[in-house]
Amino acid sequence: MTTALLSSAYCAPVQWFQKLNRYDAVVVEQYDNFLKQTYRNRCIIATANGTQALTIPVEKSETEKCLMRDIRISDHGNWRRLHWNAFATAYGDSPFFDYYADDLRPLYEKHYAFLFDFNMQMTIKLCELLDITPNISASKEYVKEMESGTDDFREVIRPKHPQPDVAFTAKPYYQVYAQRHGFIPNLSILDLLFNMGNEAVFWL
Repeated sequence: MTTALLSSAYCAPVQWFQKLNRYDAVVVEQYDNFLKQTYRNRCIIATANGTQALTIPVEKSETEKCLMRDIRISDHGNWRRLHWNAFATAYGDSPFFDYYADDLRPLYEKHYAFLFDFNMQMTIKLCELLDITPNISASKEYVKEMESGTDDFREVIRPKHPQPDVAFTAKPYYQVYAQRHGFIPNLSILDLLFNMGNEAVFWL
């Protein structure tokens, strides 16, 4: 059995969801230290002006290091409304935004205390919409040593300085702003879903 070890991610990029679809099992690490400017609380979408990073604000930890599982979401700045409005503005003219909006909107209307819990619920919903059924679980402790058949992507899939991933090639698909910006690879899975609908799974 093959297993992928991933960091938690907010509306993760296509590369992350490809692992969910291709591995027999996926373990999402919750005992690693939270790092800023990563996909743990950030997703990247395409807009009329180029890419836009949407970041979930988190409460400042009392200690310098804090485990991902203990990171609390901050309600400062009404981020839920801002993120949803950003999706609607960026993808309102995409073929499938309206089709999926009612499925996703409730996640932005409910209060989640912890970032890890919100990310997992979002991932479960997105898998449902993508029509994939991964064997996904949260780590029970920090995974230090890889067992045979386990591939560690915790430091591979990240927005800044990603490490090589020979198994992933970003295949072009229709994007609303492609004529303006060209194809932008490895955006949030939402970009693929809103543009390709039930055919999105063929890119995973």
